[in-house]
Amino acid sequence: MKALVVRGGWDGHRPVEATERFIPFLRDAGFAVDVSGSLEVYAAGVAGYDLVVQCWSDGVLTAEQFAGLESAVRGGTGFAGWHGGIVDSFRGTREYMWLVGGQFVAHPGDFADHRVEVVADHPVVAGLDGFALRTEQYWVLADGLNDVLATTTFQPAGAWDRPVTVPAVWTRRWGAGRVFVCTPGHAPEDLDVPQVRTIVERGLLWAARRG
Repeated sequence: MKALVVRGGWDGHRPVEATERFIPFLRDAGFAVDVSGSLEVYAAGVAGYDLVVQCWSDGVLTAEQFAGLESAVRGGTGFAGWHGGIVDSFRGTREYMWLVGGQFVAHPGDFADHRVEVVADHPVVAGLDGFALRTEQYWVLADGLNDVLATTTFQPAGAWDRPVTVPAVWTRRWGAGRVFVCTPGHAPEDLDVPQVRTIVERGLLWAARRG
């Protein structure tokens, strides 16, 4: 099994520190892990990997880079990530948003106390209950074809006159590939919350067809 970690973009999400939390886990799970700090790796071709873990907020994805990533996922390579590293990436590439199944738009209230509620029976969230977080709460636009595993609810504030619930964790299929997204994870410390870490670890394995 081979995994590729692609990290970079906006430094505020501390992509190196965040991904270093999961590289030992992947190696212990039997993956040979490569790391790239350049998006050119997508254009070079990543179809030989079982899993691509992306932590790249903002940034620009060229047509050649997207084509390399998309064809690999469609052919069976798993694609996974958390927070802005996967759903606040490459806003200029609409096809990328279609691949991922959602897009970050805002985190009203900035750092806020909120809950993540498990809403599905799925190996990624099996045995987990809802849990509380104080961090950025992502409001996302998401594809109705996603398999939503957990949600988060925003309470009325400002112009909103009633609560609104959005996906917080989801999976989806893209051709023969599997895509996993976890919206919590703004700071590396958020990834240390036991439930978040469990969800991400299981999500990586699920995307790679190991769970």
